[in-house]
Amino acid sequence: MKLLYLVPNCNTEGGVARVLSIKTNYLIEKCGYEIHILTQNNGNSKRFYNFNSKIIFQDMILDGNSFQFLKKYQKNLKQHISIVKPDVIIVCDNGLKAFTVPFILNTNIPLLFECHGSKYIQENNPKNSYLSQGFDFLKYKFKDFSVQKFDFFIALSEESLQEWKVSKATVIPNPSWITTTTDNLLEKKKVITVARNSYEKGLDRLLSIWQKITVLHPDWVLEIYGDGLEPLAVLAETLQISFSVTFNKSVVNIEEKYKDASLYVMTSRSEGFPMVLIEAMASGLPCIAYDCAVGPRAIISNNENGFLIEEDNESQFVDQLSLLMRDAVLRKELGNNAAETAAKYDLDKIMLQWKTLFETAINKN
Repeated sequence: MKLLYLVPNCNTEGGVARVLSIKTNYLIEKCGYEIHILTQNNGNSKRFYNFNSKIIFQDMILDGNSFQFLKKYQKNLKQHISIVKPDVIIVCDNGLKAFTVPFILNTNIPLLFECHGSKYIQENNPKNSYLSQGFDFLKYKFKDFSVQKFDFFIALSEESLQEWKVSKATVIPNPSWITTTTDNLLEKKKVITVARNSYEKGLDRLLSIWQKITVLHPDWVLEIYGDGLEPLAVLAETLQISFSVTFNKSVVNIEEKYKDASLYVMTSRSEGFPMVLIEAMASGLPCIAYDCAVGPRAIISNNENGFLIEEDNESQFVDQLSLLMRDAVLRKELGNNAAETAAKYDLDKIMLQWKTLFETAINKN
């Protein structure tokens, strides 16, 4: 079977690139598929994660005003599809242009939309002007209309699926790639988080929480791994917490960093199906996260494998994080349960769902 993935890029350190590498490598090595990945604006150069050498990467340069950008997008898509002749096309892109694909392509090839984020994702602090609100209203209406035109819509959780209300849809969560462990003693006074610095990831909220934590637990440290963290280091200086926070570039061997910590925290404003939570749980870490619209609640069971915190309730977040810092027995109990949760996302089981879906898409066509 021949698959064509449409993605903005696969050279970042984010969860989408990680999942794409895991799945495409598996489909080549275990299923014998032919995989093509089409990126945008040099989005496949200097790839961060390991992609199988048999994967065929192609790129398209998109620029100009909105009209020119969209025309180039259409032209490049048609050109590459005519060359590749894929059996299935999978769109993995939260950008607005991705929702135009069913309209700009006149094709009988099955179109799948793989949703990796909330419908209401905001990468920047939203503006409250009437013009901005009007644009958002139209944008969400267009998204709702567009996803109905895809042959299949794949959500990562039931909560995500409920945002969209698509008839031709299924849920396939992200797979776990870290070997599950329960031997993490969780004795190190270290908290970890992995995220890029963008509005929806809410790392500014984490630093505000950590300012309160340092007063209660000055012997604990926070490690942040991600991209674009420089402004946060300045904020940490302002909050006078630099002595207990380290800002680190993304690393490929992140599993070693998880296993060197005792707690995982997430303060995102919106999520899709956060791969980092699965990774942390597979490493035996109890997780604490804000209960944002979708994402964490699909993975964290409150008081069982971690804590879900009422959205933007900073005092509750501080209290629950402090509780786990004080109580080593509870920490270990939740950590063991977290490892059991991660085991549910077995790679072979998840990829069987994808293989079945691809075969169904072809047969329906």
